[in-house]
Amino acid sequence: LHSAVTRIQVQRPGFNYTFAHICILNNDKTCIVDDIVHVLEELKAARSSNRTNFAITYPITHLKDGREVYNGHQLGGVTVHSKDRVKSAEAIQLTYYLQAINSLNDMVAEKWESIFCDTVELFQKSNRKVKMYPFTSSSLKEDFQKTSRVSERYLITSLILVVTLAILCCSMQDCVRSKPWLGLLGLLTVTLATLTAAGIINLTGGKYNSTFLGIPFVMLGHGLYGTFEMLSSWRKTREDQHVKERTAAVFADSMLSFSLTTAMYLVTFGIGASPFTNIEAARIFCCNSCIAIFFNYLYVLSFYGSSLVFTGYIENNYQHSIFCRKVPKPEVLQEKPAWYRFLLTAKFSEDTADSEETNTYESHLLVWFLKRYYCDWITNTYVKPFVVLFYLVYISFALMGYLQVSEGSDLSNIVATATRTIEYTTAQQKYFSNYSPVIGFYIYESIEYWNTSVQEDVLEYTKGFVRISWFESYLNYLRKLNISTGLPKKNFTDMLRNSFLKAPEFAHFSEDIIFSKKYNNEVDVVASRMFLVAKTMETKREELYDLLETLRKLSLTSKVKFIVFNPSFVYMDRYASSVGAPLQNSCISALFLLFFSAFLVADSLINVWLTLTVASVEFGVIGFMTLWKVELDCISVLCLIYGINYTIDNCAPLLSTFVLGKEFTRTKWVKNALEVHGVAILQSYLCYIVGLIPLAAVPSNLTRTLFRCLFLIALVTFFHCFAILPVILTFLPPSKKKRKEKKNPENREEIECVEMVDMDSTRVVDQITTV
Repeated sequence: LHSAVTRIQVQRPGFNYTFAHICILNNDKTCIVDDIVHVLEELKAARSSNRTNFAITYPITHLKDGREVYNGHQLGGVTVHSKDRVKSAEAIQLTYYLQAINSLNDMVAEKWESIFCDTVELFQKSNRKVKMYPFTSSSLKEDFQKTSRVSERYLITSLILVVTLAILCCSMQDCVRSKPWLGLLGLLTVTLATLTAAGIINLTGGKYNSTFLGIPFVMLGHGLYGTFEMLSSWRKTREDQHVKERTAAVFADSMLSFSLTTAMYLVTFGIGASPFTNIEAARIFCCNSCIAIFFNYLYVLSFYGSSLVFTGYIENNYQHSIFCRKVPKPEVLQEKPAWYRFLLTAKFSEDTADSEETNTYESHLLVWFLKRYYCDWITNTYVKPFVVLFYLVYISFALMGYLQVSEGSDLSNIVATATRTIEYTTAQQKYFSNYSPVIGFYIYESIEYWNTSVQEDVLEYTKGFVRISWFESYLNYLRKLNISTGLPKKNFTDMLRNSFLKAPEFAHFSEDIIFSKKYNNEVDVVASRMFLVAKTMETKREELYDLLETLRKLSLTSKVKFIVFNPSFVYMDRYASSVGAPLQNSCISALFLLFFSAFLVADSLINVWLTLTVASVEFGVIGFMTLWKVELDCISVLCLIYGINYTIDNCAPLLSTFVLGKEFTRTKWVKNALEVHGVAILQSYLCYIVGLIPLAAVPSNLTRTLFRCLFLIALVTFFHCFAILPVILTFLPPSKKKRKEKKNPENREEIECVEMVDMDSTRVVDQITTV
């Protein structure tokens, strides 16, 4: 396999590049390869000569030339004989290092990596007894973006399902008052806003990433609820009013709450898009979400509002809601076939007697269900204890999960399944978890290496977490030579250069010491590097992150200036910041919103109830997502931030209607709040869940996390809106008795209202009231 890899050729015009042309070179101008290759070569030579005295020790072994080499990160699943002699190893890791010095070199190296993966997979087919897992510097990026490609057909399925259900939710048997086109146009409004944001991001040079898959669902939850709330307000208007007056009533009734929740989204995601967020993917996600939400607000005001006006004129003219054809009178319909009468079923205003006050929209299935059955059932005295008991069970399981929350540090959580990253990281954790990756320890200042106190300082700051240190061996070597004390600088550097570079046991250190020549031909050590490897536990993945934090703290307090680096630290940093920064930003935005809304709401109890509801929902979502094997990573934290907005979006109108209600009883106002806002919540929830379901089948861990978090947010919020709040509010403040105005039966007023109507239209010209 090693020979096949080194023979890979990258064809460019006029030249064929091989590994020898793009590899990192040693001082002897040969490619640097893993020491395990030399170990295997010596093992092969020993077998061919029938020598049995060659043995591999773990994690340090000796080569024939006398060098000590570390193989802890190159041999995995090791079984040893007495002491440290290797009996067997289940895995071997080979690493190839490529140069990155110019654009041409980068281009050739990228192509070489692609051919490398193909070569390993081709080699696998002819050597099925050995399982191979190729992984390159671009594998993670490719597998991360692969989620978008594998999600395409599932997202199309989701769109079809949402369109179908949105049309059904707005339909009813009455062909005049049915609004199927408004369901479709509401979804189109959300789609236009999302596409506008995507276009702006592309035109301004923004980069797409797979986290953008969550933006359509953010827009679906917020945008559809706003349109359904407007449609619900339309049902409450009087049919004998002019379309302009009905539209004005709709905007007055629903757009205030929609404007406030839109502002809340913009503030929350605006902070996430600010420089306070140090994750580029999260910042672009929040920026795109802000643009989409802003344009969705504009489109709802303009596009969807005009669509509502248009369908209002169709309704006033008694035209069919789908075919826009004038619906004939009942006496004319009697002469038509049954299927024709079924398609054109409608109730005319003349059919209702003056004594009847029946709302024609109550024939809508969801309106009828809530008003006739659910509102009475949920506020029943015998149902309330079971709801409270169920809530206690909910809190108990949420607490159980909350106590087990863990931060995500697994790269496989952000990529598609069945990819090189998944296979490689699984094998890495299984076979190579006894030792951490090799950590580069870079001293970037000219220090007095010949000084005993400096040597002790370096050892002091690496002691405790370092198990194997080449530099420690090197300092021991200096002590053997008896040059570590009392030797002048010039003599030290000369002897260092001569003895160190010539010593066979430290030949591998030649690239790790940088010498600088001064004016008087004196040599100085300007920088040096050593490698640290920590002992880790197979069951504790967090130890690597703890090691990174320990090293960073030491770099700040150490007298010696140094930095530490390993490619794995890039991802450790990503997950460390993906939890802390977004949570910090969400807390800032939540405090700002509570302070801001305190001046806008009519009653402070609305803020109190809203805060308690959001806390209960977020607590439950965190607990249940932990029980569902979802860790706190970038995706889940972004979902939790969205969950705050989603909860307020659905619960704020419900709580406002209840708290601001006067007279009657708490139970009466709970029923009223559910009747007014319950249909819109139920419609948006059904469309949201149906849109999420196909996401569960996408073969990607990123979408799996996205589905589980969004599903739990929607489910827990729905549970609070339709069960917890309707029950809790019936026996907790505010009290309605204090708001009851006493009526004096002796001072009754008789009011007569006369309307002056323009005979050519339905517009009201004037109203005369006499008392």
